[in-house]
Amino acid sequence: MIQEIYFEDYQIGDTRQTLGRTITEADIVLHAGHTGDFFPHHMDAQWCKTQPFKQRIAHGTLTFAVGVGMTATLINPVAMTYGYERLRFPNPVHIGDTINVKVEITEKRDHERKPEFGFVTERLTVTKQDGSVVLVCDHLLLANKKA
Repeated sequence: MIQEIYFEDYQIGDTRQTLGRTITEADIVLHAGHTGDFFPHHMDAQWCKTQPFKQRIAHGTLTFAVGVGMTATLINPVAMTYGYERLRFPNPVHIGDTINVKVEITEKRDHERKPEFGFVTERLTVTKQDGSVVLVCDHLLLANKKA
């Protein structure tokens, strides 16, 4: 879906929620191949049994990529990603965990040098089925202002 949402249209406190997505062993294996991160925490089930989590954990970058992808439901031609800040992984994601994402508008501010733009901050909170938070970050959007 394509929809123009300008800086002025974003309201602090507005939220949206994604549906769930279950992380599979295939996700972890493919992500390891894409990134070259074959650390045993992700790939060695026997070794992981000797570690605190007792099972393989998804790469943080996999959780980030899937979580962000889950929020991409709208093409907005008047706003784009400027970056991500304050990225944290407070709890692990394991094979078979189902994650979902809450997005909340937490801040708006004018662009310091370009008055035709503003910054919108979306807080992404990724949780898994037991309610524990597995990722939190701020997504910065550069949004056009209305003419």
